[in-house]
Amino acid sequence: MTKDQRVYRLLEELGIEYRETQHPPVYTVEEVERYWRDIPGAHCKNLFLRDPKGKKHYLVVMLHNKKVNMANLAGQIGDGRLGFASEKRLEKYLGLETGAVSPFGLINDTDRRVRVVLDSELKGADKVSFHPNVNTVTVTISFGDFERFLAHCGNPVSYLTI
Repeated sequence: MTKDQRVYRLLEELGIEYRETQHPPVYTVEEVERYWRDIPGAHCKNLFLRDPKGKKHYLVVMLHNKKVNMANLAGQIGDGRLGFASEKRLEKYLGLETGAVSPFGLINDTDRRVRVVLDSELKGADKVSFHPNVNTVTVTISFGDFERFLAHCGNPVSYLTI
């Protein structure tokens, strides 16, 4: 079963309706923006970060057009510093490759070691969009269903102002 098929299967098991939009492979927000024009809802940027010792890992989900102040974010989280996690860590903890970072990768974090940090502005979104663990598709679900998905995964979730 492919990475995206696992996501679709879980969404169906949870009774979550979704819309998928196919597009060429993309690796950055800038590359995918042109394919989002006809997709309703909030489009998200996902950052996989770690603390300096590599003991704590964070998946930060925020509106795609925001820039993050890493020092401010680290202060809100309670860690001294944050940095981007390596491709090796991305594969180890979320089972993902660069360009496909997504909250749907949490299905691969069976030990629930990744902490999820959500931009508090997302609470106002009707719908949110993410890659289904591959960078050739964008999947859109309701924000309420996204919260249900996160609850199913069981990772710690916090909302912060980014």
